[in-house]
Amino acid sequence: MAMVCLSDFEAYAKKYLPKIAWDFFAAGADECSTRDENILAYKRICFRPRMLRDVSMMDTRTKLLGTEISFPVGIAPTGFHQLAWPDGEKSTARAANAMNICYIASTYSTCTLEEISAAAPSGFRWFQLYIHRNRAVSQQLVQRAESLGFQGLVLTADLPYTGKRRDDVRNGFRLPPHMKLKNLEGAFEVCKIISLDPSVTWNDIYWLQSLTHLPIIIKGILTKEDAELAVKHRVQGIIVSNHGGRQLDGGPATIDALVEVVEAVQGRVEVYLDGGIRKGSDVLKALALGAKCVFIGRPALWGLAYKGEEGLQDVLRILHDEFRLSMALAGCASISEIGRHLVQFSKL
Repeated sequence: MAMVCLSDFEAYAKKYLPKIAWDFFAAGADECSTRDENILAYKRICFRPRMLRDVSMMDTRTKLLGTEISFPVGIAPTGFHQLAWPDGEKSTARAANAMNICYIASTYSTCTLEEISAAAPSGFRWFQLYIHRNRAVSQQLVQRAESLGFQGLVLTADLPYTGKRRDDVRNGFRLPPHMKLKNLEGAFEVCKIISLDPSVTWNDIYWLQSLTHLPIIIKGILTKEDAELAVKHRVQGIIVSNHGGRQLDGGPATIDALVEVVEAVQGRVEVYLDGGIRKGSDVLKALALGAKCVFIGRPALWGLAYKGEEGLQDVLRILHDEFRLSMALAGCASISEIGRHLVQFSKL
């Protein structure tokens, strides 16, 4: 079967992954309204393409906090990659490095930070942190990541408690016995995600800043009020995210929330987005509305499920090719030519 678009990889993963793994990756909270809206919202945005522009030479490169990447797509933090492919996050790291993009490794990786780092020593990586009740565990993780050459710290802000994902409840989801949350071994009972600290506040940003020289990016912002607080607390980046629709059902699609956040920060910090990216044209729409880069979650897992590192590279190549084509057809030869003038919201 020719893999032509990201939905081909989705269909493959659904067919061949064990049901419990597929259901875990696919799950949204409650009725999955926000999960589905993340995708549907892109269909309400139309292009205003410009004609007779010289697009014979295309440049898709951009920079994240000063580091150049080949195109404005990265890999969002998702847990348990070994459920999709035996080599897990090591394959993810290698694929991201081969494509010269950013990979955000999850606290809930099934490979250690050391293994991820060794798999792609020259790779561009950020580390995603959940703050646990045992603050010493979180402190140790941050310091390990920095010492291993991770270049940014991504604090997930939208998970004081885990959202209700009905299929996981029905399936009694837990990791198979041979898989471990490698970065947390010995810290507390594996999969006791109740150890997350629901008392975390904005003041804990200062605590993180005291632990590390790494730039701090806050993930899970959906409103102008929180965007302004993020700037006030001197973070370097914001990821507009609703956790793939896995937390609060009924929240906005991320592409809709993006506009409010971008207007609030006024260019003072870089703004990124995850959720619902399925085509290169979605990437272009997000950039037109002010995102510096987007991150893919589930599609990366589908690529791993298809052929590991090679399958994930296929997914990224397709997105890159589609993005470049969409740019050209819209009349943009470089990232700097993409702007708000390029899109309009449909009148529906």
